[in-house]
Amino acid sequence: MANLTEGAIEALSSGNNVSEPVLQLVNIRKIDGGNGPVRFRLMMSDGLHTMSSFMLSTQLNPMAENNRLAPNCVCQLKKNVTNVLKDGRRVVVILDMDVIMSAEDVGGRIGEPTPYTDGQTKAPQSAPNPPVRPLQQHNGNDVNRGFNRDFGKKAPPALPATPGGGSKVVPIASLNPYQSKWTIRARVTNKSSIRTWSNSRGDGKLFSMEIVDESGEIRVTGFNQEVDKFYSLIETGKVFYISKGSLKIANKQYSSLKNDYEMTLNGESTIIPCEDSSDVPMVQCDFVSIADLEARDKDAIVDVIGVCKSVDEVTRLTTKSSREVSKRTLSLMDMSGKVVNVTLWGEEAENFDGSGQPIVAIKGAKLSDFGGRSLSASFSSTLMINPDIPEAYKLRGWYDNEGHAIDGESLTEVRGSGGANTNWKTLADVKTEHLGHGDKADYFSCTATVVYLRKENCLYQACPSQDCNKKVVDQQNGMFRCEKCDKEFPNFKYRLILSANIADYGDNQWVTCFQESAEAILGQNAAYLGQLKESNESAFDEIFQQANFNTFVFRNRVKLETYNDESRIKATVMDVKPVDHKEYSKRLIMNIKKLAAQ
Repeated sequence: MANLTEGAIEALSSGNNVSEPVLQLVNIRKIDGGNGPVRFRLMMSDGLHTMSSFMLSTQLNPMAENNRLAPNCVCQLKKNVTNVLKDGRRVVVILDMDVIMSAEDVGGRIGEPTPYTDGQTKAPQSAPNPPVRPLQQHNGNDVNRGFNRDFGKKAPPALPATPGGGSKVVPIASLNPYQSKWTIRARVTNKSSIRTWSNSRGDGKLFSMEIVDESGEIRVTGFNQEVDKFYSLIETGKVFYISKGSLKIANKQYSSLKNDYEMTLNGESTIIPCEDSSDVPMVQCDFVSIADLEARDKDAIVDVIGVCKSVDEVTRLTTKSSREVSKRTLSLMDMSGKVVNVTLWGEEAENFDGSGQPIVAIKGAKLSDFGGRSLSASFSSTLMINPDIPEAYKLRGWYDNEGHAIDGESLTEVRGSGGANTNWKTLADVKTEHLGHGDKADYFSCTATVVYLRKENCLYQACPSQDCNKKVVDQQNGMFRCEKCDKEFPNFKYRLILSANIADYGDNQWVTCFQESAEAILGQNAAYLGQLKESNESAFDEIFQQANFNTFVFRNRVKLETYNDESRIKATVMDVKPVDHKEYSKRLIMNIKKLAAQ
């Protein structure tokens, strides 16, 4: 028979800490959370007393739903916290627990506990322990009456106040909308930029951040006045005391954090820096092995960590809304020996430094099936370079000792349906395999040489606005009109649309190159080329001559298009890179081995 921790109920009811007490579950009741998650309320016994002021944290709900928590089972509380409600009642929130004896093994109630009341102390009996009574001998109505009677008592005053909150520090995992007096101490792991909106109801702005403590994590959002009040104070990586935010059900469309709630700052909220932060974790991650990504569903949100094996240069894409965004692709490998491509966007892409093959951890990356399996770090993801966590040190040691000698098998290349460095084809393959004839465009990569560049009409005068690349109309009065922006400007910017013929050993193909790819082929930017065309035609021609017969790695998009009842393949260059001869030779050798094995 298990030995219960006698006196634990009295100590917990008084707000005192008890190290991993062993208690018996007397009763468990499901509480409907309305729009929120279901909660479970427990009556526990230490053999002397019973108390019904126990609440299961939502992350432990599966223990109740799977019937692991059944009346009479014996549990050990591994982690718990006592919260004080508005009316002074205390509730013990169980954050972690183990069932050490099932209800069947116990067989019934241990001891003869009575409901605990304030100031009551029931001394252990000197007589031998009474026999254990079977569960069926207990009257369920008596248990429920004790459950309700015990929960209605007043509790002693709250513990001494903490900075900024006027209430004791509680874990993030214990927060719920039914509390108002609390203070949490947490580290900021991610902070967004300030975003603005404008609609019929007016203008506004907001920012969000993600915070973590030893018990869990939560997303916090501030609007308007709270942006002005707190945004400059908040620093990623720092620890703060946060009090009196509003809790609501989390909108999983905007957050992938493992919390049923999210917090909104309001006029009563306070945020105060905390100097002593050594015991607050840097981040909470549930890392997935790169090898396991193949078994995950498309669009899943995952945490990954790996060594940055290689990194591409920053490229810029023009979105459908004519907005330019920065993009960078890097390859991560972990101890499974698998490699996956990860795309960074915006400032993260521009500021990333892959020198020295750092350890990269990404929290909240989105899994895609583009090119097999690949990852994308969105604005809500958290990117960490060489983080101070055990997984990073373990990975660093493995890579320095043995991992550096492993080429790795790329998930992004294996399936070969597209992607940054996948689906290698010759130009003859494109025609014989009828790429681009399906409902969707096809993507392929090839190594080819520029054999002809059509310089006629390769430059056009575009709108000077940052997010607009539409052609402007010369008004013949020193002004240039953009129909899309519905504005006139005193200047314009040059942009490139270059038609090129590229060839490999078996065939050739006409392709269209836009701004970045055209500049990569010509080796000059569009603004300089525009000046040359206006001032020095021979120098302009010379740049085109020098660009001929240079070899690059092209990534292309092909799609069958019909115009005036005539169908033809349109090929657009998505990316241009210099040839990495070491990698190119490896690929040729691999192809030779495959052919030799046939």
